[in-house]
Amino acid sequence: MSAGKPARLERIGTGGRYLIVPMDHGITLGAVTGLKDIETTIDAVTRGGADAVLTQKGIAPRVHGNRNGAGYIVHLNGSTRIGPDENDKRPTGTVTDAVRAGADAVSFHVNVGSEHEPDQLSQLAELTSEAERLGMPVLAMTYARGHDVREGDPEAFAEDLGHAVRLGEELGADLIKTAYSGTADSFEHVVTSTRLPVVIAGGSKGTDRETLDMVAGAMDAGAAGVSMGRSIFQHDDPAAITAAVSGVLHDGDSPAAALEAAGLAVQA
Repeated sequence: MSAGKPARLERIGTGGRYLIVPMDHGITLGAVTGLKDIETTIDAVTRGGADAVLTQKGIAPRVHGNRNGAGYIVHLNGSTRIGPDENDKRPTGTVTDAVRAGADAVSFHVNVGSEHEPDQLSQLAELTSEAERLGMPVLAMTYARGHDVREGDPEAFAEDLGHAVRLGEELGADLIKTAYSGTADSFEHVVTSTRLPVVIAGGSKGTDRETLDMVAGAMDAGAAGVSMGRSIFQHDDPAAITAAVSGVLHDGDSPAAALEAAGLAVQA
């Protein structure tokens, strides 16, 4: 491994834990709340304690100068909600593009179990080879999505997610993002399916307490952090919710204590 890769990994995390706020949703959803004035949002979440932010390459000029020393990840595929198939993520750039954009890492999304899996596997494999040559870390977003995925059953869903995260390691990624299975006990299978750090996606937006309970459950299971988008950047107070997530993730606070420290209402 070149010296560049571990150095860059340190820029997107703290002590081996990661609080990443992805804001690449402009391709998928458009200029939704929190992304129109992305400069202000980036400033807020990084002041709140985000280790890194993530966008598509074209947003890079709006990131630098507002990230308060946090790391920067460039995402390299995407799709739109109004297109023919949102699961059909297509390449949107290269690792070289990300280097030019000032990235500390790159990310790539694979829908394991979907009809688009074969193409996305090949694309991820090519990307990790390019990234290795340049000393660039790769965050593989490996989701279990398809008609055979058993999402309604936490134990069965964890088996599918375990397959997805192992796939990311097998193809040469350095860090894995996937969905939370729903319980700490079931998610332990996911994190032990790979030697790589695993971070959870935020999922659909819930209450602040639900968000922090999910983070706490994942950390109890051995996760390395979160990569959480809409629950943070669409929050009424992005800096405060980021600080609360950081409290659970980095400081080991309980969800209630983290909410109180961040000045947010402590729900039952």
